[in-house]
Amino acid sequence: MNTRTNRFVRNAAATSFITALLAAAVAVPTTIRASGARMNHDERERDDRDHDADDRPIQHVVVIFQENVSFDHYFATYPHATNTDGTPFTAKPGTPLVNGLFAGGLLDHNPNSVQPFRLSALQAATCDQDHGYTDEQRSFDAGAMNKFPETVGVGGPPCLDYGHGTGLVMGYYDGNTVTALWNYAQHFAMSDNSYSTTFGPSTPGALNLIAGQTHGAAVAPDGLGRFGSASGNVTALDASGIGSVIGDPRPSPAFDNCTLPSSAPPAAARTYITMTGRNIGDLLNEHNITWGWFQGGFKPAVPPTPPLANTPGGTGPVVCGSAHAGVPGTGRSYDYIPHHEPFQYYKQTSNPKHLPPSSTATIGRTDQANHQYDLEDFWNALDAGRLPAVSYLKAAAYQDGHAGYSSPLDEQTFLVETINRLMQSREWERMAIVVLYDDSDGWYDHQMGPIVMQSKALNPVSGLQDDGLFGSGAAANCGTPVAGTFNGRCGYGPRQPLLVISPWARQNYVDHHLTDQSSVLRFIEDNWHLGRLGNQSADSIAGSLNHLFDFNEHHQRAPQLLLSTVTGNP
Repeated sequence: MNTRTNRFVRNAAATSFITALLAAAVAVPTTIRASGARMNHDERERDDRDHDADDRPIQHVVVIFQENVSFDHYFATYPHATNTDGTPFTAKPGTPLVNGLFAGGLLDHNPNSVQPFRLSALQAATCDQDHGYTDEQRSFDAGAMNKFPETVGVGGPPCLDYGHGTGLVMGYYDGNTVTALWNYAQHFAMSDNSYSTTFGPSTPGALNLIAGQTHGAAVAPDGLGRFGSASGNVTALDASGIGSVIGDPRPSPAFDNCTLPSSAPPAAARTYITMTGRNIGDLLNEHNITWGWFQGGFKPAVPPTPPLANTPGGTGPVVCGSAHAGVPGTGRSYDYIPHHEPFQYYKQTSNPKHLPPSSTATIGRTDQANHQYDLEDFWNALDAGRLPAVSYLKAAAYQDGHAGYSSPLDEQTFLVETINRLMQSREWERMAIVVLYDDSDGWYDHQMGPIVMQSKALNPVSGLQDDGLFGSGAAANCGTPVAGTFNGRCGYGPRQPLLVISPWARQNYVDHHLTDQSSVLRFIEDNWHLGRLGNQSADSIAGSLNHLFDFNEHHQRAPQLLLSTVTGNP
């Protein structure tokens, strides 16, 4: 029997089976879910449509969105580790090389004023580097990539810099510290040519992940009716009061009223914004595809007493007060960071009061939670067999890898615990896990990507500007934009890691095709035939992630890889 005939027989059998089910549905108007909740007729129809393409290889996409890492910061010498820390890393035979610091002798003949150096596992906790939209452009120095210590390096007291001062920005880790990520790269697929969609810190990266878009921002009042400054957060506003996000403004309290506690309201107003336009949540809802964003600390909680002093408080009535500490040197921080939750910037996908899902059975569907959840809800859904088709996971702050309050070792614990559990689930056979980052933190990376979106004179401080790429004046200049295009979206920005972990992933494979954060958006759009967002979203030009997969039915599936949270090794 040939493949087409075999498929016809299967489909015919399936049609007969579905007909029988529909007949039974007429006689019995409600069905019982595994969780015990009843499903009405409309919900049952939506559930059927969610599974109308179960022959697709990938039925569950889990996006693990971590914080503030450049590619060279984690993979500069991959697959060669120094193996001086008592936890040797040995690469598999035939492991492909990456575009790292061995290329061109950049380890010891680097154009920067400080040469790259290895950070050990004992130096996992470091201070945060400068990753501002304009300063990152200046560090590139028109493509010479030689101004990192001078423009984005952070060091000196009280910075935990191990004596390197601003040269800390040139530090990198290897497989003796980021061991789990190197092992995932050994067994699955990774990219060495993936970039931030634009320059800048966390919020632009998060918005680009879900919308391919940072334009559409309007400054909003805080809970006391005060307006913060747009400068440094949003570009010059147009006549309708709309600009592009280049900093880390928080979502409007009207869309996210779960604040971080403090002993007193802030004396000056923070910058809050709302985002107009559409995001991937709109497309998924329109096609009845289950989805959710799951973030550590999203659930309201009683704060520590006294409140932590490291984060300014807000003015809203709902408090997200859960907090944890990472490895020594990172301190204790609140788990939930509002500007890391991109769907909260959009009215149509926000959950202002952080309401829980109505039930486990509704996770992934539109109810009072509106697809925005705590990480705990993700595991409840998985355990109940209700895993959404598309899930975005955001670690609690102490495990998201962000220098200053997290570390590579804390991040490794989160990644391994999460991926081990997903691999042992029944959904693993049709799952793709994508691990990527929101921004580079300013950490040195030697590879400049193509500038596919130009932006001129975006956020002038003193009116000075240059006409060349990445000018040295008060406003970095990213070239002359095409007439009618949005400003404030200079990119691609810094290079970052991207890994695909899946039975369908190519094994021990390094992909060199050009991708960016919005490539994840495009992959989801293409997998469920959602179409594009339009309005100059970067999804229309994003490179495909398909090169990291092998969807040939004769492809030998990649096996599970269960790792130790302590060592990162099998």
